[in-house]
Amino acid sequence: MSTPPSSEARFPTSPGPVGTLAGREIGRLQHGYLDDRPDAVAVLARLRRAAGKDAASVPDLWGLIDLDPLFNVASLRHDAAAGAVDTALALWALHQQSRPTGMHRPGGDELGSAVRRLMRGTTVDEPVRKRFVSAGRAPTLGVLATRLRDLTVLLRDRGFALDYALLADQLYHWQQPGGPENVRRSWGRSFHAAYRTAPTDPAAAAAIDTKDAS
Repeated sequence: MSTPPSSEARFPTSPGPVGTLAGREIGRLQHGYLDDRPDAVAVLARLRRAAGKDAASVPDLWGLIDLDPLFNVASLRHDAAAGAVDTALALWALHQQSRPTGMHRPGGDELGSAVRRLMRGTTVDEPVRKRFVSAGRAPTLGVLATRLRDLTVLLRDRGFALDYALLADQLYHWQQPGGPENVRRSWGRSFHAAYRTAPTDPAAAAAIDTKDAS
């Protein structure tokens, strides 16, 4: 009899094959973009057009990123892995647009903690919270990409970076049996952990817990 995943289970700190490829490609493109290299700028423009869409349905992405290493890993679901990488890169390209520093930060914020940073001090920003909850309820990767697009724009406007290698791994796991629950758990945990580092406001903390339980 298999043991259900623990509520304390965490995503590995080291990226898996999907996160490794996404992090490497984003790192390469980010370096080129910040150096204002025309080839990197052009690739980001093409990637941005796919942000918030089902990446598999965007022909302009076909062959844009070398996904062959994923197909050499027998244990991966290859279509799911390719979709996760393409989705992560498209969201990062939107996030990076017009920013003078890198918006992919290895070892940096997970989505939940980054969203919490959008909320000033101990105040619960209800519109942001609703977008975050809506993303967590997405039934498919395509819907999730659409809902993450809005959060990505908010993060870009405030200059808050993400660990996109971790996000790519989570987008892959989202497509596995039981994956959405595990990813939601990780996002919620990092959101609340980031909240606990802010000055204590019992009323605001209670508001978050009550709304998340509803």
